[in-house]
Amino acid sequence: MLYNKGNICFTGGVNLKVVAKPIEVISVTDTKGNITPLRLRIVKDDESLQVIKVDKVITRAKEKLAGNRMTVFTCQSLVGNIEKRYEVKYELDTCRWILYKI
Repeated sequence: MLYNKGNICFTGGVNLKVVAKPIEVISVTDTKGNITPLRLRIVKDDESLQVIKVDKVITRAKEKLAGNRMTVFTCQSLVGNIEKRYEVKYELDTCRWILYKI
């Protein structure tokens, strides 16, 4: 469901589609070792690149998936005048980023 508020549409609900795509990320790490994603670069289906600025990190959590330690970020960004919520994962052992759900 979409909610229109001025020129910006908001997606309602939390039904996110699992995509599990590797992505490039620009992030910052503080002095305590906490990582925060700032910008994502995604290869779209037509092989063009899309850059998404992370407007807000809503949650961050640790998880272990098939023995791989990961940090999971639930984020929010404005993508083409639509406020989107998505989930990115950072694999601690391989130092890889994955767009998991969008």
